Amino acid sequence: MQPTQQVFEIVKYSDQYREQLLNVWERSVLATHHFLSATDFQEIKALVATINFNEFDVYCILDQNQVAGFIGTSNDKVEMLFLAPKYIGKGLGRKLLHFAIHDLKARRVDVNEQNTKAVAFYSGYGFKTYERTDKDDQGKNYPLLRMKLQ
Repeated sequence: MQPTQQVFEIVKYSDQYREQLLNVWERSVLATHHFLSATDFQEIKALVATINFNEFDVYCILDQNQVAGFIGTSNDKVEMLFLAPKYIGKGLGRKLLHFAIHDLKARRVDVNEQNTKAVAFYSGYGFKTYERTDKDDQGKNYPLLRMKLQ
């Protein structure tokens, strides 16, 4: 008898997923954004809590109706891609990015330069840096790499 394979479903965001999505965001950032100061993390968390995710094309990847991760785009740009820590490195980020590129026509992304694993992830998918900023979009000292799909 073969083991059952886990099936992950990508679904359009609805407000029923909001609390789970915010929880995934927080746990993901704490696990991957070690370069953020505690104060900056709290400021960003407060800002993220105000986002109306319906204003973006947001899709959740579900593991038995629980949000394992999500991706959000606006126009041709990936604005957010986060996974719950236990799903990092299991191919779900790649699955979400593939969906965003092929179904949502995403071609660009901004990545924190200090998030070297994310930079490597997007580079491995064919994104190339075309611009570097000294500060992030909130004016903090977290340089961004603006990348686009080649």
